[in-house]
Amino acid sequence: MRGAVLVAIAAAIGNLLQGWDNATIAGAMLYIKREFHLEASPSIEGLVVAMSLIGATIITTFSGPVSDMVGRRPMLIASSLLYFVGGLVMFWSPNVYVLLLGRLVDGFGVGLAVTLVPVYISETAPPEIRGLLNTLPQFTGSGGMCLSYCMVFAMTLAPAPNWRLMLGVLFVPSLLFQIVTIFYMPESPRWLVSKGRMKEARAVLEMLRGREDVNGEMALLVEGLGIGGDTAIEEYVVGPSEGDAGEQEQSRDTVTLYGPEQGLSWVAQPVAGGRGSMLGSALGLQETRQGSMFEQMVDPVVVLLGSVHEQLPESSAGSMRGSTLFPNLGSMLADRSGEWDEENVPLPDDHLDGDDDDDDESGSKQDDGLQMPLLSRQSTDIEDRSEAPNRMSSIQRHSSITGGVETASTMGIGGGWQLAWKWTEKVGEDGVKRGGVKRMYLHEEGEAAGGRETSSSSYVHATALVSRSMLYTKDVLIGQSPTEPAFANPPEAAASAAGPVWRELMEPSVRRALLCGVMIQILQQFSGINGVLYYTPQILDQAGVSVLLASLGLSAESTSILISGLTTLLMLPSIGVAMWLMDLSGRRSLLLWTLPVLIMTLVVLVIANVVPMATTVHAALSTGSVIVYFCCFVMGFGPIPNILCAEIFPTRVRGACIAICSLAFWLGDIAVTYSLPIMLTSVGLAGVFAFYAVVCCLALVFVTLKVPETKGLPLEVIIEFFNIGSKVASSSSQSAGGRGDGDDNDDN
Repeated sequence: MRGAVLVAIAAAIGNLLQGWDNATIAGAMLYIKREFHLEASPSIEGLVVAMSLIGATIITTFSGPVSDMVGRRPMLIASSLLYFVGGLVMFWSPNVYVLLLGRLVDGFGVGLAVTLVPVYISETAPPEIRGLLNTLPQFTGSGGMCLSYCMVFAMTLAPAPNWRLMLGVLFVPSLLFQIVTIFYMPESPRWLVSKGRMKEARAVLEMLRGREDVNGEMALLVEGLGIGGDTAIEEYVVGPSEGDAGEQEQSRDTVTLYGPEQGLSWVAQPVAGGRGSMLGSALGLQETRQGSMFEQMVDPVVVLLGSVHEQLPESSAGSMRGSTLFPNLGSMLADRSGEWDEENVPLPDDHLDGDDDDDDESGSKQDDGLQMPLLSRQSTDIEDRSEAPNRMSSIQRHSSITGGVETASTMGIGGGWQLAWKWTEKVGEDGVKRGGVKRMYLHEEGEAAGGRETSSSSYVHATALVSRSMLYTKDVLIGQSPTEPAFANPPEAAASAAGPVWRELMEPSVRRALLCGVMIQILQQFSGINGVLYYTPQILDQAGVSVLLASLGLSAESTSILISGLTTLLMLPSIGVAMWLMDLSGRRSLLLWTLPVLIMTLVVLVIANVVPMATTVHAALSTGSVIVYFCCFVMGFGPIPNILCAEIFPTRVRGACIAICSLAFWLGDIAVTYSLPIMLTSVGLAGVFAFYAVVCCLALVFVTLKVPETKGLPLEVIIEFFNIGSKVASSSSQSAGGRGDGDDNDDN
């Protein structure tokens, strides 16, 4: 875990530079206007401030797709270089046009950092602390603003403040960002897996997790390459196989589940009906769309993920160590006779029969290709398969008797979820019986069902998300053992099976996630943060605070900068609280708690600017409202939109989707920045705050209906819930509108 934390801190330096830049331009503009005589050219003045936003918007359009092609790390290195060059150009700036060029280059660096830092942290962090680590950019951004305000305030005390030094000093911290991105930060393991660079991905994961046992997470990353549109919820009573009795029962009404570890398999009995768990009940409710009108408007993904967190076992809130389903099976991993090396096993042609192109490509990329065995070898001979349950049962009994020390289990993939595969048999159209493999994300429900006697704690009731497997995409003849090594297609073949990127962007689940991400980014920008931030000195000056500070002998410029610096300083403890709560209470809960407070503070600001009152009361209301607004914003609506957008998209299109959401963010930022002077002229400060309060009300409704809780879940599991939610919504709309088969494509 230590490696993931250090890498997240290193990546968050990019947001520190963004906060530094925002604060320095706010202070430097007071002196830039005087030197270049911009008082008579407000359009040029506004362009100097907004040029960074324009650069960020331009680069964001390309950053996501390019990062999907070349990787996250090269783009962050490019961001550090752009920060450095932009700082040097601004430090030179002989005229306003060179200054505009420097601001544009600096904006390119800002856009890359703001877009890709949350993606990078989400793809490297463990699920249990992903929210905490992804709140770091908000903390470092506010910290950068505070440090910059302190520097600018000190410079304003000089007889002749140098605005070029204020802006150009950015190249100093950008050097630190360059060093850590080039020499320390590794590439995202999810991106490496998507390109078939398995050995590199394994090495990075071992460094990030601080352990060598990463087989399960490696398999999880491979399974996350595709979009499982056929995802379904199934329920099982799961436990270890129990010798001959277990095998006889398996032949009738049970299935065998295989894990990513060598020699690990379970016996699972399907639960009839599939509605015994909280998750199954939630799915049934959404499919029938029962309840009040409000309940019918709630997104199925919100309901499903809400039921998961209601039923989450206490033990799953911890680290990825051990198996919450089978605490005793962890000791089985110590009995492995040899290491599983997924890339050094020769690729047999008979396992890839029927796809010559894939075979040729895999042969030419033997070192870097994706050649992980789906199901590890349990026995070296097919005839010995009947002995595997007995052997596993004896190991299980031995571990139960000795009560061995709990060891790390690769079955755990975070958040109480386990990864396994289900072997099924069916007769094809040609009359030949074939077998197939589907992946299963298992979640413990805490109690058994289906009528099985559970006097032993070995069997538990589990809900599974079942969908097609990316690790095994071909049918297998029934005579072939599922326990023999089976090999995945090369990454190019897997990508081809998943479809072109543009087609994946049109998948119902991706469109659903994009709607959530784009809307929450737009609502965040129009919730008033820029209006309150840019006009904090004016608000507090009207309240009498700046006059009080001016009595200390400070100039008007120094007073406004000091007030802004003190405001950003107050944000830091609030962000610290948010970092603690992000994985404890969750993203959705923080939004639902902080948005009403934002609405109340904006209403108070409207009242303070409309109703006549005493100066002391006016000062107390305005100052208190601004402080509370900032503190609540940085706890919820500040960091959470970027965190959510980095969590809800599939690996192969995550960069492209993040670019779309970031583009909405920057366009909203530009719109708010340029509309503020117009709104102030037409409706005044009270009218502006009233508008922001209405937007916050809309945001509260949107979060309640459309934003799911994603804390503690692996990214791949979150994506599967969006698959299920799109299917439920599609089937419900068909039933309600009588469209028949019009949306069949959504289910495919």
